[in-house]
Formats: sequence, structure tokens, C-alpha cells
Amino acid sequence: MNIDSLTLGEIKKLQNIFKGEGCQELLMEEGKSYFIRTVTHHYTGRCVKSNKSWVELEDAAWIADDGRFHDFLKTGDANEIEPFVNSVRVPVGAILDVTEWQHALPRSQK
Repeated sequence: MNIDSLTLGEIKKLQNIFKGEGCQELLMEEGKSYFIRTVTHHYTGRCVKSNKSWVELEDAAWIADDGRFHDFLKTGDANEIEPFVNSVRVPVGAILDVTEWQHALPRSQK
């Protein structure tokens, strides 16, 4: 395909993609707890707000070492935990996957 042969409709679709329109909103329910893996970090926290740019978590913690992943998800017990003092915003562009957190949110350093 040659860029010079794009139709006006195709150009508008590309504009919307680059503006983030036409992409689904990140659907994280406010008040629910989540475990989030990003390209560099793992987090737990309760969703305060989310949009297509970031997710804000309260009672959040950086899970520095989750140990065996399945065991961590099943029991909620991690090898290393670093709780945040304040809420934290996680950029949506860095998120790999999200799952609901079924355990108490870790609030003690370990």
C-alpha cells in the first residue's frame, strides 16, 4: 500500500488510532482489588480511577518478588513486598495483564 493512495476514510481511521480513539477503555471496576503486571513491575491495589492512560491504585504495593507465580496468586503470599505510602498511578501502556485480587491487600513491608 502506498501512503499517497490512502482514502480520506482510511486517513481518518489512522488519525483516530493515533489519538487513542477506537481503542477500548481499560475496564477496571472502581473499588475492586487487582494484581497488575507491567513490563517492569508487579502491583497490587484497589482501583480508585482508570482511563485509557493510567490506573490509580490505593492501598497499593510493589510486589518485588512474587515467588512461584501460581502459588502467589492462589495464596496471596509474596517473597518481597514494598507498600506505597500514597496512591500510585500505573501507566496503561506498560500493563501486560490484570487479574482481580482475591486476598487482603498486602500493607506490610516484607
